[in-house]
Amino acid sequence: MSDLDLRKLRYFLVVAEELNYGRAADRLHIAQPVLSRQIAALEGELGATLFERSSRGTRLTETGVALVADARVLLAGAAALQRRARTAGRQGPHVTIGFMPGLIITAVVRDLVERFPGLTVDVQRTGWDTQVDLLLDGTIDASFVRLPVPRRGLRVSEIAREQRVVVLPVGHALLECADITLADLTAELLLQDPEAVPEWRDAVLEVRPHALSLERIGLPSFDSVEEKLEYVAAGRGIVILPASTAAFYTRGDIAIRPISDLAPGTIGLAVPADRSTPVLTALEEIAQRLSASVVSESADTRSA
Repeated sequence: MSDLDLRKLRYFLVVAEELNYGRAADRLHIAQPVLSRQIAALEGELGATLFERSSRGTRLTETGVALVADARVLLAGAAALQRRARTAGRQGPHVTIGFMPGLIITAVVRDLVERFPGLTVDVQRTGWDTQVDLLLDGTIDASFVRLPVPRRGLRVSEIAREQRVVVLPVGHALLECADITLADLTAELLLQDPEAVPEWRDAVLEVRPHALSLERIGLPSFDSVEEKLEYVAAGRGIVILPASTAAFYTRGDIAIRPISDLAPGTIGLAVPADRSTPVLTALEEIAQRLSASVVSESADTRSA
């Protein structure tokens, strides 16, 4: 029990609430096989079966039912402990703000500090898989996130929208097209979680229903944008990114193009739903007022 993984407990709670691995995976923005492995690993750590799966669906075992209440208490206590530990010994008020790659929060932080003299603000870069987890476990106090994210336990305000682009290897045939649409990209392998681009996922399911499961077998688990772009440059697949993120990672062996029928992505500010402080309230107001400054200038998406 001393090595119990809190992330697995969070995954367990979502499955317990949904009683459906597919819906739970959608909420968590992870692949269903990954979720199944994490639950199996948790059951191995505990030495107990938590769910029973049959043709009639998924249900909690007696052990699983008992674990639900304990897990909620444990996760809430861990979050409170981390918040106390991070602020212990600090002189004056302190807040840690997360942000996704490509976002610039300098102006927001500057305005917040001017409003609260003596406030210490730390910033932390997050990733697709961690932007919510770090909030829920108390590592950060607020975060600029890229939607969609699971909103349970969070207060999320939408602050800006941003064009999304496809990143292709130099020399790709689609670079000759005047316009690139989602339909043009359904034959490509997406080197990221399809849940991050549900419009692409739905377009692929219409024309290649089995592609999302069969073609992704053996696909590496990527921890960073840089890793994905290495595979793009090698011709192994594509990624669809916010324009500011793609511009940040511009390199000579890839090309950035807009997707003509893909709606802009949404940027939000997320804070734990159970936390309301003058600093967080001010942060939410400042983020709305300075929303344009959060999205950096993107690269010319018509250039190779």
